Amino acid sequence: GEALEVTREVNCVIDFIHGCEDQLQKLKKQKEKGLLYGIPISIKDHINCKGHVSSGGMVKFLGQVKEEDSVIVQVLKSQGAIPFVKTNIPQTMINYDCSNLIFGQTLNPLNHQKSPGGSSGGEGALIAGGGSILGIGSDVAGSIRLPSSFCGLCGLKPTGNRISTSPYACSGRTFVLAVTGTLGPMARDVDSLALCMKALLCDEMFQLDPTVPPIPFDEEVRLRGNPMSPFAQQQS
Repeated sequence: GEALEVTREVNCVIDFIHGCEDQLQKLKKQKEKGLLYGIPISIKDHINCKGHVSSGGMVKFLGQVKEEDSVIVQVLKSQGAIPFVKTNIPQTMINYDCSNLIFGQTLNPLNHQKSPGGSSGGEGALIAGGGSILGIGSDVAGSIRLPSSFCGLCGLKPTGNRISTSPYACSGRTFVLAVTGTLGPMARDVDSLALCMKALLCDEMFQLDPTVPPIPFDEEVRLRGNPMSPFAQQQS
């Protein structure tokens, strides 16, 4: 309901992921609760979800319904998360605004005269507007960082090849050969980003995509980077 209200206002959601209610019922029957149990997660347009299109904002891809979930969506589901919407992007994703000829212009929920940034602009607008608490964007040259900044959010561009991008966007793995494109979380606080990374960096992802180095999330390294944390204070 919240996502519907936000997208009516700023046009950030392009599709609702069918089957999310069935997935919730399955989760309730599972004995083991994943790290993201019951959390609804928004997904950037170009990340493949079974039964849905990854348009890249381009008409030529509208007829190509994906037959399988991408690795990151499979892992999110196994950790108990519920991918529930796909969000808008600029055409081809190489843009710091967020509009295309299929779904139109996404506005910044904090100021409708401003852009939410790009290319993960739909994610930024939805989360900032209160329609999602955690989302997955992607970043080559600022596509997570810019909308996070424009919308007053926290975002993380992980090290290249840290999170599986297989199978990636409709239009290719990366646009800039010298820079590795990567998927990463967006949320309203750093703790949510850390929880998402901890959930994603699990054995299942390393098994589904053997090209990803099997290095789990390091909680101590994160705490060392926070001068207010008890761990950092003990070390100082």
